[in-house]
Amino acid sequence: MTSIDLNADLGEGFGRWQLTDDERLLSVVTSANVACGFHAGDASTMRRVCELAAGRGVRIGAQVSYRDLAGFGRRAMDVPPAELAAEVAYQIGALEVFARAAGSRVAYVKPHGALYNRVVRDEEQAGAVVDGVLLADATLPVLGLPGSRLLELAGRAGLPVVTEAFADRAYTDGGALVPRRQEGAVVTDPESVVARSVDLARHGEVEAHSGRRIEVRARSLCLHGDTPDAVGLARRVRDALEASGIRVEAFV
Repeated sequence: MTSIDLNADLGEGFGRWQLTDDERLLSVVTSANVACGFHAGDASTMRRVCELAAGRGVRIGAQVSYRDLAGFGRRAMDVPPAELAAEVAYQIGALEVFARAAGSRVAYVKPHGALYNRVVRDEEQAGAVVDGVLLADATLPVLGLPGSRLLELAGRAGLPVVTEAFADRAYTDGGALVPRRQEGAVVTDPESVVARSVDLARHGEVEAHSGRRIEVRARSLCLHGDTPDAVGLARRVRDALEASGIRVEAFV
């Protein structure tokens, strides 16, 4: 039976501000990418989400990013490699405290936003992220885009690598994500998102922004928690996957 992991970005609040419906999303997904305080999240939020995830058997992942609270981690930044490596390790370590207190552990690492996109092609920044993961825990899987420099370098360093796909993001013909500033970069039609999810999980293919079908083979499917009716859409995606005979389970 074909299987797929469902991951979502969670804990993306700060202080009294809350962006994602963490508790309800954790009833659907199998892996939680928890913001570690650099693009969103704070100590209380990280602790709460780890407790909720651990209680539901959801795997906890460190969603590391550039230090950019004001820009939600989506602004391009140039961070010296040694500094970025230290900041990646710092974020993983902070989340690990709360994961272990909840009776779980950090099970994988995924970059966020501008850092995620940067390490697809930028070898220096990708290498810095890998160095940061190695500094924190040399056994942690790295979740990222198929064909990215990040996964290539992580694999070379001996880290487990896990590919992911996005049902609600448009792709270029080359398999990269269409930049968010470009019209049509985010797929908003729920029916399309659900159909693309099943297509990705069953066939490892998706329709690119140009209309051409491209190969995107992934072990995990990302569901964004900050989209309208994110919980309802996530539930529809999971129900459609299971109705198609696809088992939904964590990759780690």
